[in-house]
Amino acid sequence: MLRWRLWNDDRGTASLEFVTAGLILLVPLVYLVLAMSAIQAGSFAVDGASRQAVRVYVQSRDERSAEAAAERAIHYALADYGIDSAAASVSIECSPRPATCLHRSGTVSISVGVAVALPLLPTALTGFAPLAVPLRSTATERVSRFWGPE
Repeated sequence: MLRWRLWNDDRGTASLEFVTAGLILLVPLVYLVLAMSAIQAGSFAVDGASRQAVRVYVQSRDERSAEAAAERAIHYALADYGIDSAAASVSIECSPRPATCLHRSGTVSISVGVAVALPLLPTALTGFAPLAVPLRSTATERVSRFWGPE
């Protein structure tokens, strides 16, 4: 009878159950918040980089200075979120004339893509799960109909 009472006595186990259940639920939740924060920051970074790059591109005087200004804008926008701009992929598309981007009433589209690394994942998992989330943003802007050399 005494042994049965010791097995069924629940005194003192509530804190142990709370800690165990809390860890089982809290650790994945904290990781989910960290991962979603990193992905959201990367999303803001590529969106801001593409928008600012296309804005400075269409306001430039010539295509060489436009590309330099867009590159600077992308570098600063990604650096604000701690992303290395060297790892970003950038593409510039122009229409209706792909050969010359800056002409009156033409459109310029700039796409910026990065791979945002998931936090706290070891590189040993490379073959089993993706370690980064690819993000891409495209912004399009129209060249002013009054654009032209002074």
